[in-house]
Amino acid sequence: MLSQVYRCGFQPFNQHRLPWVKCTTVIRSHCIQPSVIRHVRSWSNIPFITVPLSRTHGKSFAHRSELKHAKRIVVKLGSAVVTRGDECGLALGRLASIVEQVSVLQNQGREMMLVTSGAVAFGKQRLRHEILLSQSVRQALHSGQNQLKEMAIPVLEARACAAAGQSGLMALYEAMFTQYSICAAQILVTNLDFHDEQKRRNLNGTLHELLRMNIVPIVNTNDAVVPPAEPNSDLQGVISVKDNDSLAARLAVEMKTDLLIVLSDVEGLFDSPPGSDDAKLIDIFYPGDQQSVTFGTKSRVGMGGMEAKVKAALWALQGGTSVVIANGTHPKVSGHVITDIVEGKKVGTFFSEVKPAGPTVEQQGEMARSGGRMLATLEPEQRAEIIHHLADLLTDQRDEILLANKKDLEEAEGRLAAPLLKRLSLSTSKLNSLAIGLRQIAASSQDSVGRVLRRTRIAKNLELEQVTVPIGVLLVIFESRPDCLPQVAALAIASGNGLLLKGGKEAAHSNRILHLLTQEALSIHGVKEAVQLVNTREEVEDLCRLDKMIDLIIPRGSSQLVRDIQKAAKGIPVMGHSEGICHMYVDSEASVDKVTRLVRDSKCEYPAACNALETLLIHRDLLRTPLFDQIIDMLRVEQVKIHAGPKFASYLTFSPSEVKSLRTEYGDLELCIEVVDNVQDAIDHIHKYGSSHTDVIVTEDENTAEFFLQHVDSACVFWNASTRFSDGYRFGLGAEVGISTSRIHARGPVGLEGLLTTKWLLRGKDHVVSDFSEHGSLKYLHENLPIPQRNTN
Repeated sequence: MLSQVYRCGFQPFNQHRLPWVKCTTVIRSHCIQPSVIRHVRSWSNIPFITVPLSRTHGKSFAHRSELKHAKRIVVKLGSAVVTRGDECGLALGRLASIVEQVSVLQNQGREMMLVTSGAVAFGKQRLRHEILLSQSVRQALHSGQNQLKEMAIPVLEARACAAAGQSGLMALYEAMFTQYSICAAQILVTNLDFHDEQKRRNLNGTLHELLRMNIVPIVNTNDAVVPPAEPNSDLQGVISVKDNDSLAARLAVEMKTDLLIVLSDVEGLFDSPPGSDDAKLIDIFYPGDQQSVTFGTKSRVGMGGMEAKVKAALWALQGGTSVVIANGTHPKVSGHVITDIVEGKKVGTFFSEVKPAGPTVEQQGEMARSGGRMLATLEPEQRAEIIHHLADLLTDQRDEILLANKKDLEEAEGRLAAPLLKRLSLSTSKLNSLAIGLRQIAASSQDSVGRVLRRTRIAKNLELEQVTVPIGVLLVIFESRPDCLPQVAALAIASGNGLLLKGGKEAAHSNRILHLLTQEALSIHGVKEAVQLVNTREEVEDLCRLDKMIDLIIPRGSSQLVRDIQKAAKGIPVMGHSEGICHMYVDSEASVDKVTRLVRDSKCEYPAACNALETLLIHRDLLRTPLFDQIIDMLRVEQVKIHAGPKFASYLTFSPSEVKSLRTEYGDLELCIEVVDNVQDAIDHIHKYGSSHTDVIVTEDENTAEFFLQHVDSACVFWNASTRFSDGYRFGLGAEVGISTSRIHARGPVGLEGLLTTKWLLRGKDHVVSDFSEHGSLKYLHENLPIPQRNTN
């Protein structure tokens, strides 16, 4: 074992002027039997995740998404994270949350190490209590109780506080880790212990043995005996004993750690002082960027500061350890900040040696914003010209597009289900249809942006207008549908909106060429940057947090995708529908000839579409009639699997499989059949189990049909028409960005009009509100004025 420890022992790094001088260790541990550990992984409310953790240490991770493969992790807790706001005592709730997260990661098979502050603060709390108690007794004996208010607490020496707090701090960690059946061991090091090679190797052996036994080492400088910190000694050959940032960096590199997480009281690095109006969080920090960063003062407690953290992080990065600096004090994120970082979520500032080839998503958002504003200032004819040119490119470059799509299909073969492969596939007919739809959008864009909706004369020479304007920057996230890209781009161009597109990786080749063609079309009027395709490894959840750059999110994909985005969106409205549970009610007065055609088209023409039929409601009088038999025979021929609703099943001796839920979107050749008593019963069923998407009545009774049309509260309600007509192209909108079941702004197929909002323009001549007071000289008129007609030819 000793020879093994020597072989993996620490090596000096004199070229970095940071030799890991040897250490004397003080070890305290509270161990649980290993047999108990396997029973505690479900105690935490943080989900247990199993990931492959084997990794050869050498280079740091290039992308956040790779952090989930980190095996050995050091978490550094700054003084501001561990202590309370009054600096006397520990932030127990925050500390308990951190211990929970570390325990979850440890129980996933990772090797966790802590570098922690807090002994001084904990000791200060204890000593203040002792001094107050002692003074109160003495003064009560000599001066009476009325003198207690005048007691002064002397300045407490930090080393004395550390001596008083060290044991209590470790006892607290032991008690917390015990709740998760995790063993913790304390290692104290001092500045004077870093000069003996043998002791360095001893430390190495100790740490490796603790990790081998599934024990969490808790490392700290022995603040009870350290000398005062030397100015500017951080990472200059001597590790300041009051600077745990450099200690954490050395520990991470020497132990060949995959990831170092530095928790402080700020979100990460900013390009200007945090809290200032223009301050922006730096998502990824690269070596060499420190010249462009101005460092402020250190945190309210501790000896480090952001400059020391950055120096330590860059040194660790050069040694092969990835680093993230994040906020460990924010009450909304501290409960999952560590696990979020390990899962690759965009938290804090990630240090990377690999710069992406293209712009960051934040830069793309800014380009889309500025490009969209330029787009909105173009004349309607210019925007229409861009869209016409894009339509021409779709047909002129057909061969290149289909070749790229063929690559996507070949790579997706065997990985995607048949319905998704169908969505992924492009064809000549699809491209021709796309071009026709784009030309429709171009025609409708002539009277979109800047259209006057209302004019009012407020008073003499004071006139108000309400005009249409773009929403701003749209984020459209779509799966397996490359044809979505030119459709959405054309709608954004017509409405003057900037656009961020995030497509599925299964359509990467198709999306790339379609985006290039879109930018080629935009270039004819110098607005190429208005439409951006996100090619970086941004997770959808991270994109949904860009609330300062994105004004509206539009998901195009599965119901699960929409639900995930609605859940992840932070302060950004989401337009869409989570489910497409479409109903068709066959009334007792339905035509035999119409029913089977409508059911076949609604269910079988494209079962994966969100406007496909999912539940067929049959009037009870139609059971055991030739019409009902024809419906069932047609569904059998089309190989549609039937699920019986509870009422339908009660009528049958041998029924199909009973439906598990009446609120199901199958997205395949499956259909639920249920029996209702009348039109009102059908409406009640739709309101209870539907998704407010598209619902249809089949009947020859006009009164019944009108009752259904007026009372069903869905985005689209049809009479004797297939559910598949719920589509922007079929509605004559040219295309759609999606179908919305929301009750605010746009509803149903969302075309050009749904991507516009309004603003108010008021033109006056030195008007002030005081002129309209009771004794003022002016009176409100509020006269409606005629709206000028724009020339759309």
